[in-house]
Amino acid sequence: MTEATLVFLFNEKNQILLGMKKRGFGHGKRNGIGGKIEKQETCSQAAIRELYEETKISIEENQIQQIGLLYFYFDANSDWNFKVYVYSGIYDGDFEETDEIKPCWRNISDIPFEQMREDDKYWLPRMLDGETNICEKFNFDENNKIYNRQIIK
Repeated sequence: MTEATLVFLFNEKNQILLGMKKRGFGHGKRNGIGGKIEKQETCSQAAIRELYEETKISIEENQIQQIGLLYFYFDANSDWNFKVYVYSGIYDGDFEETDEIKPCWRNISDIPFEQMREDDKYWLPRMLDGETNICEKFNFDENNKIYNRQIIK
């Protein structure tokens, strides 16, 4: 199972930073910023590195906190199975579009769930409500639709 990170940043205007994936897994979808954890790298180091590589945002480890852990299992391709460490933090600086991600601020009241991965509509509202220990498992069928969701305590 591949381990990865996902970072959601918020600004003082009550907006969330979402990136539209321009290539690779999740192409065309909006989500937080993240990617695979490399060998000899902690989860938070990977989150910070991916954030910089995809948006040119430079932050320190004390600016983000882990708020969740998500497990994804895909019947169509086990190479897509992921264990994802979810982080959140506050940020009010600049960012850049890169060849992988087109980032933009979105009002929390206007999150485009229809443009996001199907699982986001289940766990992301919990994060927005302030939960800091989210743990969920999702199973996806051959058409990459959720057929099983389990909240892990």
